[in-house]
Amino acid sequence: MTELCITATPTFNSKPQRLADFATLPEALDYAAEGCTGFNFHDNRGRLLAPLGYVEVRRRAIEAARRLMSLGLERGDRVAVIADTDPAFMEVFFGCQYAGLVPVPMPIPMSIGGHERYVARLERLIESCGARVAIAPSHMVRYIEEIPSVDTLAFHGDIDALRALPNPEDMVLEPSGPDEIAYLQYTSGSTGFPRGVEIRQHAIMANLRAILASGLAVRPQDRCVSWLPFYHDMGLVGFVLGPMASQLSVDYLGPREFAMRPRLWLTLMTRNRGSIAFAPPFGYDLCTRRLHGSDIDRLDLSAWRVAGVGAEPVLPDVLDSFAEHFAAAGFDRRAFLPSYGMAENSLAVSFAPLGIGLSLDRVDRDVLEQHGEARPLDDDRVAGLNTTSFVNCGHPLPGHDISIRDGDGHPLPERHVGRVTIRGPSLMSGYFHDHEQTRRVLGDDGWFDTGDLGYLTSQGLHVTGRHKDLIIINGRNIWPQDIEALASQMAGVNRGELTAMSAPPEESEVDVVVLLQTTLSDERARAALIKELSAGIRSEFGVRCTVSLLPPRTLPRTSSGKISRSQARRQYAAQLREAMDAVSTPSAAASS
Repeated sequence: MTELCITATPTFNSKPQRLADFATLPEALDYAAEGCTGFNFHDNRGRLLAPLGYVEVRRRAIEAARRLMSLGLERGDRVAVIADTDPAFMEVFFGCQYAGLVPVPMPIPMSIGGHERYVARLERLIESCGARVAIAPSHMVRYIEEIPSVDTLAFHGDIDALRALPNPEDMVLEPSGPDEIAYLQYTSGSTGFPRGVEIRQHAIMANLRAILASGLAVRPQDRCVSWLPFYHDMGLVGFVLGPMASQLSVDYLGPREFAMRPRLWLTLMTRNRGSIAFAPPFGYDLCTRRLHGSDIDRLDLSAWRVAGVGAEPVLPDVLDSFAEHFAAAGFDRRAFLPSYGMAENSLAVSFAPLGIGLSLDRVDRDVLEQHGEARPLDDDRVAGLNTTSFVNCGHPLPGHDISIRDGDGHPLPERHVGRVTIRGPSLMSGYFHDHEQTRRVLGDDGWFDTGDLGYLTSQGLHVTGRHKDLIIINGRNIWPQDIEALASQMAGVNRGELTAMSAPPEESEVDVVVLLQTTLSDERARAALIKELSAGIRSEFGVRCTVSLLPPRTLPRTSSGKISRSQARRQYAAQLREAMDAVSTPSAAASS
């Protein structure tokens, strides 16, 4: 008995490459289906599990579209789909495109918290988008079934249950048009509950064209490799829709599998000669910390020409460590490509220039904190000064604009820090069923307030942080990532395990709070770490600081895995109030 041999879809296509010059996603898939490339799914050992050519994606999507419409759904109805890294996601997502329905990718439970908390979050998401249908992988259907309002849905179940529905082959499908909503993309929720971003077909196609042709300069010989979750904009747009719209093959590893075995990502890059892969800084950091010796000897990363960095602030020290660590495997640090983007702009706003790696702007930190001006420094003027550096995220994509503005909306000159506002054809039409919040951030003139702070130079955009995260003390603007960078230089402190924030009003004797996850159990070691951190921060920044040590996996994170400073601050303030109430409220025994 011979084993069935499956092979991945090829890198080189049989059709001439087109870079997203289509009106809609269905048109893009129609063309991709004429070639031989596609999606490739790998298991937790890196073995090829399911190659899915675009021709098969289209066939399954059209069948799914007919089955969904057999439920009596109306055009524009929302279909919630738990976005695990699975071929079924492609079937449902693209099925909606051919049916004129709106797919809504939902997060998987890996980074949300406990079971009950995930179900509650899922219920809120499904209710907020008004989904008529909810589909999940077979092992996750139980989460949907536990939602109290599940019986109000027209259909819920896994892909097998969907495939069991009638398939009226004579049904005439009307795919989504250029002005219709292509999908709802929920924000990561870093500053509050996630909002559903309306992305229309013309917006996503405009962003894909700019990304593929200008930002990445995609070539026919490129191949993508990704572990990014499909419910995040970088995973969905960058590594599902982008490869499809440029007819590239892409190799997938699930985010949980990457977290458990990060070497599998680089092994796939080696095996299939991957040339385009993105990750947040913590992904590169995880590889550096987990892979050593013989692991590196077996890698060949010489084909990796675009090592994209996004989804969170770019950390130069993390990327420098990765480049040094994997230089022996052929990794070229010039492959690093910082970028700036967000779900509200489909995905990307700007890219740094290709082929030069990280470009840092070193500035006087005292002038920055006190006057909001990023005064540049050269090597001759660094000695004796407090300095900080920001990564250049490049100029906006063609047809897009960036403007830095003050609190009143007036444009600021170069090197003055202000609110980052953007404009262009890739912007959302609004937050779904949230006209008030849409009006707050998206003006009638087409400019969108990102909520980020940054400044412009002749080289491009430099992002300094989130406006809501800024620590303001006696008129000084202190960036939490500067405090976190200092803390991470101390022994036993990992950059991805801490957050710095302004102290809540209840803690009047303190300026800054640092929350740090640690496995330290020895009381002397814990006390020494707190003392060293507090003293170092006080000496460097001149602020009063309290350090709180937390158990591992305690800090709240967004659906994309980032630490949520705003939620951490709320939780810390709530715990502080509880402690103060316990001290100030007499016990029953004492009052009797």
